[in-house]
Amino acid sequence: MEKLGEKIKQLRMDKNLSQPQLAKKLGVSNGIISIWENNINEPKASHIKNIALCFDVTTDYLLGLEDETGSKLF
Repeated sequence: MEKLGEKIKQLRMDKNLSQPQLAKKLGVSNGIISIWENNINEPKASHIKNIALCFDVTTDYLLGLEDETGSKLF
C-alpha cells in the first residue's frame, strides 16, 4: 500500500508543482513538504484536508481508505 507521503509526492508531480510551490499553496514552510513526502512526519488533519482540496481528491484516498476511483478499500 502506498504511504501518504508517496501519494502527496505523486499528486504534486502530476500537477507539475515544485515543493516550494505546493508549500505556498498550502501555507506551510518549504521544508515541510519534503518531510511529508519522505514519510518522516505526517501532516496534521487540517493540512490533509487542504492537500485533498488542492489536488481534488478525498481525504479517504490520501489516508488509504479508498482507491483513486473512490471505491472503499475496507
